[in-house]
Amino acid sequence: MIRVELPAHLRTLARVDREVELEVPLPITTQSVLDTLEARYPVLKGAIRDHGTLKRRDFLRFFACQEDWTHEPVDAPLPDDIVSGREPFLIIGAIAGG
Repeated sequence: MIRVELPAHLRTLARVDREVELEVPLPITTQSVLDTLEARYPVLKGAIRDHGTLKRRDFLRFFACQEDWTHEPVDAPLPDDIVSGREPFLIIGAIAGG
């Protein structure tokens, strides 16, 4: 099981706790995690990625094992600690302003 932590606004939208567990098909990548998350919680479609392009929405970032995966290729395999469920895949709301 893959563990995914969501920011508060997405938790509210999906009506879930801070962390959800997903059974993600292999290979486990950012894309497969997001595909599975949106399939399980259809209300999140368009909230994390654009409907048409599937590009990440501004002000959302992805982290795996304390490393920023936001700009990594979406089809790159995620680290073993994410795949094993030891560490959660984080979707974080970025902060803007000055």
